[in-house]
Amino acid sequence: MTQHVRDIMTADPVTVEPQTSVAQVARIMRDEDIGAVLVTEGDTLRGLVTDRDLVIRSICEGGDPEQTTVAGACSEDLFTLEPDEELDHAVQLMREHAVRRVPVVDHGHPVGIVSLGDLAMERDPESALGDISVARPNT
Repeated sequence: MTQHVRDIMTADPVTVEPQTSVAQVARIMRDEDIGAVLVTEGDTLRGLVTDRDLVIRSICEGGDPEQTTVAGACSEDLFTLEPDEELDHAVQLMREHAVRRVPVVDHGHPVGIVSLGDLAMERDPESALGDISVARPNT
């Protein structure tokens, strides 16, 4: 049976506007127990920012996290998936682009995120990555 992105994606992704501070995004990630948020202007996808992006592209630069906006830390050169695309295509794109998370859009509007962990839990739940993906955070 063919599986689709919508079958495993995390629906209703957390979104922030580009002018949101890096500190606020970090707090959202902590409170929601997530490692990525989508950056949107209105209902249009502008980028994706991960916890690693916050550190590498913002904190390491020495700016004030309360004053620095997420616009400079997010990845803007994105590829996306549609909810009805086959999972095999998602795997192929993630391999090709060496990414761990991909925004899912429906008619240009963000509706979810599919992650490497989502794929691992679906395809090989007994794998180390599958186990890690379902484990409780160690915070």
